[in-house]
Amino acid sequence: MSASQSSSSAKVESPFTPFRSPAFAIIWTATVIANVGSWMFSAASGWLMTSLSPDPFIVSLVQVATTLPMFLVAIPAGALADILDVRKFLIVSESAYTFISAIFAAIVWLGLATPVNLLLFTFLTNMAGALTAPAWQSVVPHLIPKQDLNQAVAVNGVGINVSRAVGPALGGVMAAKMGIAAPFWFTAISNLA
Repeated sequence: MSASQSSSSAKVESPFTPFRSPAFAIIWTATVIANVGSWMFSAASGWLMTSLSPDPFIVSLVQVATTLPMFLVAIPAGALADILDVRKFLIVSESAYTFISAIFAAIVWLGLATPVNLLLFTFLTNMAGALTAPAWQSVVPHLIPKQDLNQAVAVNGVGINVSRAVGPALGGVMAAKMGIAAPFWFTAISNLA
């Protein structure tokens, strides 16, 4: 085996290779921004609930409302992503997510938040997010060449983890500096991406 053959077989692809595809780059960026907003919503929900009802059981229900939707609909959502037009499904689901988030942001902004409507809207927004998760994952192979798929999956994982780290911190800072309604507004606006 010659030196050039061994160097080409040992060639390591850059993790930035998927970004050569403009569609992937745009959707990845928009998804990271929207995920930051989702994590801000989660952090702000917990914070808001402690001011509405300091009962530990009620506060813990925020986490239930956040995670239960994924448990309930992940498998059916994957089936829907396989049988429906993914583009239309994502547009409808993301529009619902944005609408629900905006309604709750207005409720918080107007001072009408209660433990019940906080839990309801937390559940509904996370339900919309859980419905779209499998569809978003199924879109990636259509955005990039097959040889870039491994890097694209890795970059998606990085985007999820970055948003998971940045979202709650940014949500806390925003709530402290601009008021508790600000992270909820950001969630609705960020999802427009």
